[in-house]
Amino acid sequence: MKTNEYEVTEKQINKFRERGYNDDLLPKTKDRRNMGMGNFFTLWMGSIHNIPNYAAVGGFLFLGLSPINVMLAVFLSAFFVSAFMALNGIVGSKYGIPFAMHLRSAYGNWGAKLPGFLRGCVAAIAWFGLQTYTGSLALLIMLGKIWPGFLHIGGSTKFFGISIPGLIAFTIFWILNVLVGIGGGGILNKFTAILSPLIYVVFGGMAIWAIWGAGGLGPILSYHINPTSHVNPIWVYFIIFNSVIAVWAAPGTSVSDFTQNAKSTRVQVIGQTLGLSLGYLIFAFSSVVILIGGSIHYHIQEWNVLNIVERWDNFPAVIICMAVFLLTTISTNATGNIIPAGYQLTALFPKKLNYKSGVLIASAISFLIMPWKLMENSDSIFIFLNAIGAVLGPVAGVMIANYFFIHKRREDLDDLYMDLNTNNKEVLYHGVNKEAYAATVIALVLSLSGQFISAMDIISDVSWFVGFGSAFLIYLGLKKLTSRKVLETVDVDE
Repeated sequence: MKTNEYEVTEKQINKFRERGYNDDLLPKTKDRRNMGMGNFFTLWMGSIHNIPNYAAVGGFLFLGLSPINVMLAVFLSAFFVSAFMALNGIVGSKYGIPFAMHLRSAYGNWGAKLPGFLRGCVAAIAWFGLQTYTGSLALLIMLGKIWPGFLHIGGSTKFFGISIPGLIAFTIFWILNVLVGIGGGGILNKFTAILSPLIYVVFGGMAIWAIWGAGGLGPILSYHINPTSHVNPIWVYFIIFNSVIAVWAAPGTSVSDFTQNAKSTRVQVIGQTLGLSLGYLIFAFSSVVILIGGSIHYHIQEWNVLNIVERWDNFPAVIICMAVFLLTTISTNATGNIIPAGYQLTALFPKKLNYKSGVLIASAISFLIMPWKLMENSDSIFIFLNAIGAVLGPVAGVMIANYFFIHKRREDLDDLYMDLNTNNKEVLYHGVNKEAYAATVIALVLSLSGQFISAMDIISDVSWFVGFGSAFLIYLGLKKLTSRKVLETVDVDE
């Protein structure tokens, strides 16, 4: 893959700094690009094995596919995810720029504010709070196993809708997530390097237990679940593809926050592709085996992996498994939520905030929104999160189309890092890219149409693909149309 990494000079860095940009937004110099292939290989390992993903696989089993077909569909999804992550990360790895500046290159310096706010603030902060609360449930189980009396602290007293033990567990886990977030990519690299071997050991061990508990792999692979609806099996594959890639809509959109630190484009492309492929191979097998094997062993249909682990009578095994689930949730929260939120708040207020202060503000908001209250009404939560996901599909479509086909894999850093006080409309990235906004809005309407028009409900099953693909094509079409009008005007004037 020809990329020709751009090496920014100290002279350029100083010039951009004088224009009002803080260090978190500046392009990374060669000596600061310290993430190699191994770092990218392990980067997303923990994010795959989180509690909501296991719950999603439980839902996939009700779509009518056999267990082995569910495994295959989940594994194949990794190729869509890795292609998306690697391609959208090329801008970051080539120029060393973060997501906020990558977004500006597609939407303009003013136009980038709305999609940036939706990704880096609304979606990231909401997901951070919800993921923290989900992980705190695992911590609550762990603390209850270690100290049974902990679960009875405060009796039936509730504080803003959450029990005292639940609030303590949430607060402890929230602090751990914030500390990793403040550490940024450097801490995360060390964190994922430790976590990845644990994933192999723990989830491999859980899969072995599930096979033993079910009486062998045969009963698991032949396990039958009555589907909730009858859908063409091929279409079910695409439903699973869409669901899996939608999980990565947010981190995939802002992946430049990580690839800006890559030693080269080659290492991030190969590292992410191999890491996600191997990660999903392990996850596809272990998730299906653990959920079905646990259900067979306990003679129930249990699709919450925490409830299965909680039933174990082996105290050390419960503690170790819950600890790994906590670590994977922290990894997910750091890579997909709090780090992007910190950078985006910095981009919105470059003269007042830096990365660490952005993380602290985002973390505080995630606590104040009381995510445990949001989870009391699952319908409103999923409507909100699906709406954010629907926005990010079109945003990603515009970003990739813009870099590869409109800018033809070239960015002008001097124009991109324009003076923050400039009103010069001749600057390439100044103002709002109207075609990008039009494509995003039209694609958003299309991707959400299945929610409101019964005749188009099939779109809901592949909403991310519809949003991404339609934004990609509409944006290219609008750009071609407007450039032709400019040429025609020039011809007339001449």
